[in-house]
Amino acid sequence: MTNSGPVVAVVGEYLPEISIPITLQRLVMEAGANRDFSLMHHDGSIARTAGASDAFANTFFLMGMFERLVRDWAGPQARFTKMGPLKMLNFNIVGDTMVFKGVVELVETTLKGRRLVLELWCESERGQTTTCVVELLTP
Repeated sequence: MTNSGPVVAVVGEYLPEISIPITLQRLVMEAGANRDFSLMHHDGSIARTAGASDAFANTFFLMGMFERLVRDWAGPQARFTKMGPLKMLNFNIVGDTMVFKGVVELVETTLKGRRLVLELWCESERGQTTTCVVELLTP
């Protein structure tokens, strides 16, 4: 559910997490939607040659889920001013349940609105897999 009013953020506040199971169908649909036809994102045997144990989520999937996490919390009025760096620490593979989480690291008032810095990360059954920093302006 997306927040429709101005977000009231405090340093140390955790965003409501999002949990999503990774299936081969989900990876194929996402890769097709983003026109990322790299075989390692939907062919387990090719993914194994890259060091993964199965087909794995691509960058666009991860960034999209991080944006969804922030949008669900901050609402449509928030404006992204920076996203990244995105650091992939481990593969998000078929069979994993990915859990996207975040915490508010900075809140400051500027002439353009409130500037928020969020630390985001994704976890699976094997631990933390991806991290990302997002900066926002909110009214």
